[in-house]
Amino acid sequence: MKKITPEYTFTDAQCSDIRALARECGLREITAKILYSRGVDTPEKVREFLSPSAEHFLSPFLMRGMRELVDAIADVRREGGTVAVFGDYDADGIGAASVLTAALRRYGVDCVAYIPERAEGYGLSVAALEKIIDEYTPSLIVTVDCGVSCREEVEYVKARGVRIIVTDHHELPEVLPDCTVINPKIADDYPYDNLCGAGVAFKIACALLGEDAYPLVQLAAVSTVADSVPLVGENRDIVAEGLRRINGHPCDAIAGLLAGRREDITATSLAFTVAPRINAAGRMGDANSALRLFTSENKAEIYDLTCLLNEYNIGRQQACDEAYRCAKEKIEREGAYGNIIMLCDENWNTGLVGIVAAKIAEEFNRPAILFVQRGDMLKGSARTIENINIYEALKACSQYISEFGGHAQAAGVNITRDNFEPLKQALDEYIGARYKPEDLVPVLSVCEHDLAIDLPLARELARLEPYGVGNRRPLFSVRAGAVQVRRLKQGSPHISFRAGEMDLIWFGGEKALPLLQSDLSKEIVFECDVSVFRGKASVRGIVRDMVVCGEGGPRTALYAFRNNLLRLTEKPVSVSVVRESEAELISRIRMARAACNYGLLVLCSESVPDEFRECLSGLDAEYFRPGAGNAGNTLVIAPAADAAFAQYRDIVWLDRPADFNMASLAGKKLYVSRDRCGYEGIAALEISHKVFAELYRALRGAAGEDTVSAALAAKTPFTPEQTLFALEVFCELGLLRISGGLVCVTGKRSELNRSALYRAVCALKEKQ
Repeated sequence: MKKITPEYTFTDAQCSDIRALARECGLREITAKILYSRGVDTPEKVREFLSPSAEHFLSPFLMRGMRELVDAIADVRREGGTVAVFGDYDADGIGAASVLTAALRRYGVDCVAYIPERAEGYGLSVAALEKIIDEYTPSLIVTVDCGVSCREEVEYVKARGVRIIVTDHHELPEVLPDCTVINPKIADDYPYDNLCGAGVAFKIACALLGEDAYPLVQLAAVSTVADSVPLVGENRDIVAEGLRRINGHPCDAIAGLLAGRREDITATSLAFTVAPRINAAGRMGDANSALRLFTSENKAEIYDLTCLLNEYNIGRQQACDEAYRCAKEKIEREGAYGNIIMLCDENWNTGLVGIVAAKIAEEFNRPAILFVQRGDMLKGSARTIENINIYEALKACSQYISEFGGHAQAAGVNITRDNFEPLKQALDEYIGARYKPEDLVPVLSVCEHDLAIDLPLARELARLEPYGVGNRRPLFSVRAGAVQVRRLKQGSPHISFRAGEMDLIWFGGEKALPLLQSDLSKEIVFECDVSVFRGKASVRGIVRDMVVCGEGGPRTALYAFRNNLLRLTEKPVSVSVVRESEAELISRIRMARAACNYGLLVLCSESVPDEFRECLSGLDAEYFRPGAGNAGNTLVIAPAADAAFAQYRDIVWLDRPADFNMASLAGKKLYVSRDRCGYEGIAALEISHKVFAELYRALRGAAGEDTVSAALAAKTPFTPEQTLFALEVFCELGLLRISGGLVCVTGKRSELNRSALYRAVCALKEKQ
């Protein structure tokens, strides 16, 4: 189950400082708390944070090596030589190469840019350097977004009589290349160390051109967002200034990639619209098309190249979907029961595995490395969760690795085939020893609970943009019991409801409707949004998740009954059933929990029997489907037919259900109670035509948004379960339908035996 944790806690002294900060800066206390927790703890820092701009750009000459680079470029210009810019094939490397190339041209230097395609490998290579030197005879080679770990390649360039300067932002190796190196992570007078590669290139441009370099900040902003570096400090200024210019007068290339979007462009827009299209070129083996796009001054060529990148992005999406499907199938077959997920396939695209690894890491809340097999070598991309530094983990296990590089959240990894299992075991042990089990539990960090957010506060919170890594969009939560839910329109998967003082919208929240309308206690997590409709602004919350806490009452029990009832009509699946006593099931649960934090699924049809409560202590109860998809040990009550259980290894059912009709259980072995029946309530239902005729008359005009709420509201002499059963049958047959919150008569006629649900219940009663 996901956990809700406070984003911050403060001492009394800190609370006093926060109140003083809020007063001095004219802010609400909640805004001051958020800022303070993110290191913005003085009035001066607050003013800079809330007004990010070019005014706060740092002097590039504070960075070690910058003066040497500028002097070297000036020498090349004076001598009429050529500068070769060597980049990388992702959005950051392409952005960095484009920024520096544009700056050099404006500075009056003849220059060429080289981006290796992904098939050539990451970073400097002797083959690529040989090609550049032979073809262009440069006086100086400047790397961007790569090179800090390439000592041998640097020596090759020097041996050819060419000067080379490395500019990079990745983690530093133990020994730097023997040349001038510019990297914000090097200890020097530059006070900010989290620039991306294009951010470093932008600082070089500023060193060369001064404020005339500022138009290039647009592309630096895109790269900063794309590379997932923290959006604090100077990165925040770069992105904010870039967005200001993009929203005012975007360069032709970015305007084309935005595809005519008219609303204000945000960091999120860049992350999900522009950056993927740039990355798609490299991932599809044509990174140089993106480089040409950002270095061209021909409008026709720019248009053609934006169309090409859009096509690449569509192809990338389709290939990613296929690779993700394949990866999930591997997980379902092989399991995901350790502290890291490692997968390998010879048919995957090396340019796409990073995207899929990121998706797997987020879904399973663990680091993930996906490899592509090329003979005896495996080329991989690693992604991780916020709590775990994958670079340090790989470094600790480097004896099994042929080559790796990256940073805390992402890395490239190359290993031999024989080292796959040893590396997996070593990483699993390292993470297990270095981190606590809680670090791998899915967490929702919430700023405040049950906070009344008015329009002025919502507008104040909007000043915290741009959001991204290191400056997440603040999340809030509201506690609720049963809430009245409405679809945004008939048949829509999007729903709206009011909880506490907030109007909330949940896009795609249809599956959560039963839990929302049940009488379970729950905490709804949302982000604040200002909505404008017909010129009038209002506050609304966009729901991001929900966590159930506590047991439900009669309303929840009826939703559980409906799940168990409706599963009877689903297609049967083939499962292997082993029937055991309660004592045997208890022993099995205890052993599984002791062995591993992942892979155990405990199911029951209604409430948990008292006999099992001790062995399940500490295992949070979920209703209808798992609250997290990470295969963590979990207990699910009244599972829905479409619940996702394929990734579980040990499946224990605490009673004997009426069916196993869940597609995700196909081929699984289930350990099921030998003694306890889980469908007595269904078997006790009345099936006589007389009862159904009486219920048909009573249900017409009953109020309700769904069958459960209508069954509870209807005035009948029967139990809610009997009423619900009849209503489901009538709706299946088309005799009744729920529309506009009422049960309506359709005028259609039919026979009860035409209902699959009715026949299934009749068959179950005969089996009793």
